[in-house]
Amino acid sequence: MKQRSGEKIRIASVEELLGASNVQDSVEIEIDRVKAFRDHPFQVRDDEQMQKLVESIKENGVLTPVLVRESGTSYELISGHRRTHAATLAGLKVIPAIIKDMTDDEAVLAMVDSNIQREELLPSEKAFAYKMKLEAMKRQAGRQPNNVSQNGTHSRSDQELADQVGSSRNQIQRYIRLTMLHPELLRMVDQKKLAFTLGVEISYLEAQVQGFVYEYLSSAGSIKSAQIEALRRAVGSDYSPRENVRKILDQSINKPQKQVKVTVPAKVLSKYFDQDTTEDEMLETIVKLLEKWRKGNDSEAG
Repeated sequence: MKQRSGEKIRIASVEELLGASNVQDSVEIEIDRVKAFRDHPFQVRDDEQMQKLVESIKENGVLTPVLVRESGTSYELISGHRRTHAATLAGLKVIPAIIKDMTDDEAVLAMVDSNIQREELLPSEKAFAYKMKLEAMKRQAGRQPNNVSQNGTHSRSDQELADQVGSSRNQIQRYIRLTMLHPELLRMVDQKKLAFTLGVEISYLEAQVQGFVYEYLSSAGSIKSAQIEALRRAVGSDYSPRENVRKILDQSINKPQKQVKVTVPAKVLSKYFDQDTTEDEMLETIVKLLEKWRKGNDSEAG
């Protein structure tokens, strides 16, 4: 059956992916020998949910083992960063763990899959998680003849990832662009002080220019897409000193916006509307569909 657009493919749990579904497979390891996964993209926040988890662990212990792999004399944490942090806050010295021998790519895929379906993920968390997983998927696909996936079909890794998380390939690429965004600007995207789509546009500017944009935004309080477009058109110009960037931004904000007129041929519209549909009815329907599309994109970006 064909997957509907926006419908997620179920991502198996880490235990299912690695054949470690039995709690009896776990052993107790010392928490101080556990180190976080390298470049772990998901934040561990000391919020109300964390406090609830701490209280639960104090009362019941850690019910679900964490997943680790050996790393020298210590263990690298694959899944369970929140549980490990909560256990530490609860005063535990040991934690139940499933120890698995995994390659770097297997570890990345398991780490991302165990976190990516959490609710309320920040845009930055999705951005770096998608990038890490996509790179791992591409490396694995490169080991297969002619880039054929396990089900025997040719598929782009970014499309496979989009199918798994219920998104589109373009949206996955937009998120990954955010990894190129100035850290402070990315923080503003997380805090919803800077629109997701605008953050993506800014990410195409050189790092130094992004820094100037952040300085401008910090003092001006807001910035518009037209201003970023003006900067992008000025690529190759002398951005230094920073006053040049500010000049472009100041000039473009007051520049009247060019009116855009789109004409759709009648033969195209005839595929979707009856002959007796008036122009006003067509326009109303098209606007409603565009509003629905925009809301869908905004919800994906959240």
